[in-house]
Amino acid sequence: MKAKQIKYEALVRAYSKDLYRYGYWLCHDKHVAEDLVQETFLRAWRSIESLQDESAAKSWLITILRRENARRFERKQFNLVDIEESYVPDHISTSTEQEMENHLLRRHIGKLEMEYREPILLQVIGGFSGEEIANILELNKNTVMTRLFRARNQLKDVLEDKNELKGIKNG
Repeated sequence: MKAKQIKYEALVRAYSKDLYRYGYWLCHDKHVAEDLVQETFLRAWRSIESLQDESAAKSWLITILRRENARRFERKQFNLVDIEESYVPDHISTSTEQEMENHLLRRHIGKLEMEYREPILLQVIGGFSGEEIANILELNKNTVMTRLFRARNQLKDVLEDKNELKGIKNG
């Protein structure tokens, strides 16, 4: 029991911030993200013996978190309303222009279709490789690489269009 607890506490210390960041990107709600992380670690505790390869712990936890997030939608019926995505600033002090660019990028990532958004978030926020993302999302690696390529191109196109408009207004 002591070894299980030590292993569990090490997982919590090592991955709770990454899980929270990813959970927040999925749901855009601080409290829901905290609940997702808590449920993820609860499920991890119950089945920690099934984690054979500790180098795969982060992928294992992200997979649990994704499934917990999916369970939220199985349990509830939501009233959907079109509203502007709220902005939660980073706690890093940056220039106002940088904050605006970060917000713009987050907004455009959030507008990507889920099939493109999820892999790009796992790569950018989670730091996962294409192969790890494929395992987490239970997809072929080539499919993941294609989705990452398309997501980056969509973001690039949108951001280039914004820069062209900025140049017209300023020029």
